[in-house]
Amino acid sequence: MNRWLSERRRFLYWTPAILVAVLISLFSTHYFSGEETARVIIPVLHWLLPEASPRMLRLMHVGIRKMAHVGEFGLFSITVFHGIRGGRFGWRFHWALATLVIAVTYAGLDEWHQSFVPLREARARDVAIDALGAVLAQTLVWSYAKWRSNSPVLSEGLSDAKEK
Repeated sequence: MNRWLSERRRFLYWTPAILVAVLISLFSTHYFSGEETARVIIPVLHWLLPEASPRMLRLMHVGIRKMAHVGEFGLFSITVFHGIRGGRFGWRFHWALATLVIAVTYAGLDEWHQSFVPLREARARDVAIDALGAVLAQTLVWSYAKWRSNSPVLSEGLSDAKEK
């Protein structure tokens, strides 16, 4: 295969991770600060739960924001793993470890970026929450890879593909 096609294919494996990184950076702007998201989330929560106290609504808002950290860095972790794995099959510990290093480094850079953004602040706790999302996602990736490798139908298909 010529070099240009090989590099293009490698880039295509990394495209989802790049897009998720851009999305995370967008979420780090002042448009997604706690004050801004509260304008939308708290009224929706109040509509859904009219009996909830203002304190409870604020706590739920914080919980939703922290779960968003877990979700976005979980997705980032999965897409980075996809980029690292490339066209290869299965799961390798060093792929997962490299993925976690990249995800946690990006989480730190994201928080550092937020220290310069109006209405935002950097928090080590958020890096830890982002890391939790990445670890949980890698646990899912490992579980899925283990399940696929134990599936008789999928194992036969992989064996056939390797023989060709």
